[in-house]
Amino acid sequence: MATMPTLAAVRAGAVRIGPLRGRRRRLPPPRGRHILRAMVLDRRPRPDGSEARAADDDLEAALRGAADANRTLILSVLNKAYAEEDGLLDLFVQSLKQGEDTRRLIRHVLLVAMDRPAFLRCRSLGGVWCYRLPDAAAAATNGTDDVSSEQLYMSDGFIRMMWRRIRLLGDVLKHGYSFIFTDLDVIWLKNPFPSLNRTREEDLLISSDRFNGWPDDYLGNELNTGFFFVATSNRTVALFDEWHGARGQSAGMKEQDVLNQMKRRGSFGRLGVRARVLDTARFSGFCQDSRDARQVTTVHANCCRTMRAKVADLKVVISAARRLNRTAELRWPAHSKCAKSWR
Repeated sequence: MATMPTLAAVRAGAVRIGPLRGRRRRLPPPRGRHILRAMVLDRRPRPDGSEARAADDDLEAALRGAADANRTLILSVLNKAYAEEDGLLDLFVQSLKQGEDTRRLIRHVLLVAMDRPAFLRCRSLGGVWCYRLPDAAAAATNGTDDVSSEQLYMSDGFIRMMWRRIRLLGDVLKHGYSFIFTDLDVIWLKNPFPSLNRTREEDLLISSDRFNGWPDDYLGNELNTGFFFVATSNRTVALFDEWHGARGQSAGMKEQDVLNQMKRRGSFGRLGVRARVLDTARFSGFCQDSRDARQVTTVHANCCRTMRAKVADLKVVISAARRLNRTAELRWPAHSKCAKSWR
């Protein structure tokens, strides 16, 4: 019998495969090593730098625990609002448990909590790795810059959350880890790694709101930072450093808009970053549905303003996916709640 390609081989671009078949490995019950405790922060910065070193060690421990043998993991960020029961977090985990060849990926998921309630909810799930972002913990302790509630699209709190996220992801790359970043409003119907079809030369594989049919045309496609794969390298570290550094000159802009601005100004070419845009036929979203559900790997509740609308319409998608007859074409149901969320 042929040897099944490993997740590490897919990540490295050594093979291109379709959905994996065969017996799924049953996950062991969650044990202590699957859960990381939040770091206790002193309100006063320590002059010897030991606090920063401790935070760095905690992040490394979380990354090492979640990563596969090839130092690749799946990352998402959540706050109290995202972690509420029967909300986006539960839908995301449900999709991983029910998707095609996705259950085995759960042990490679690292959820980064922006606040204590989100961290505690993450720990209650079992099976996933949990990490509390230190600077977010410090802000909560000091009563400043709280982003634990729902942050409406393009609000000040929403923009602050997005920039914290970019700083974190840059740190992950500096630790030498590659990853898929996924928003929690992305449900996974299949294991996305095979559909990435990554070659060794590619640094960034990123989704778009509306795909123009040309995957190498990252200038012509509007990039969406809700789902992407990035390989650790000097090039991608430099990209994320420049990206986060641009926040001071980008008042009122979310990080996605800044990245699209950077690409148009030639940052990708100057830094040598090799990028490819993911086709919405496989990496679908509410902005542009895939016409054939048989191909769909992930569905992103983009083009939607409120969390309540996202949850309602994603539940409809999950329900439709359960009924999917893979021998026939299926169009997704209308995303009616999200359409109304802009009114």
